[in-house]
Amino acid sequence: MKNLWPILIICVSFCAFSGNNLAGILRVAEAAKRVVVPDFLDDVIDDEEDEAWKEWGSKKKDKEPAIEPFPDFSKMSASQIEAEVLKRQTGPAMGFVKLRLGVSRSREEVPVIAMKWSKLVRSGSIEAKFMAVDVNTIMFTMHQGQDIEELKDFVLRQAEAYELKVGERVFRRPGDPPLQQLIEMRSRERNNAKDISQDEL
Repeated sequence: MKNLWPILIICVSFCAFSGNNLAGILRVAEAAKRVVVPDFLDDVIDDEEDEAWKEWGSKKKDKEPAIEPFPDFSKMSASQIEAEVLKRQTGPAMGFVKLRLGVSRSREEVPVIAMKWSKLVRSGSIEAKFMAVDVNTIMFTMHQGQDIEELKDFVLRQAEAYELKVGERVFRRPGDPPLQQLIEMRSRERNNAKDISQDEL
């Protein structure tokens, strides 16, 4: 009761100045009382959780892409069959990109190229990571293998890339010779240049 005296004095003075009656004072005094919540809450049912609340924080499951049935392979060429099989690869994929030969680059430049490519493919909504292996090779990993066709198009548009290898499949720009053939041609050219220089001596 001692705690209510200051409130009652304020209410009486407020009512005296405002012309309110005793009922106003009693309403203010009742509002000053505290609401007490009991500690025993076993009979309280909490049914406010919905499905979104229950799923919050759990890892999202990847949706399985709808795969259409295989077409008739007897009427297709080998490249068309390969493209069809590539579309249906749903698991993770990994491969290597061989960089252009004859371009001098340091060990520090290759990770920069790999990081640049990783950022660029992410902006195109392809989940792939590029990592430098050596001065001429970059490795990539993909979470969803069905995006390999888009990744192939991206890599072959990059000026630094020469060919892309995924498993046994090798992709390069039209008209470019295989990498091994290019290495042999360069080796022959170097040997011819050495022979000419030795003949001049």
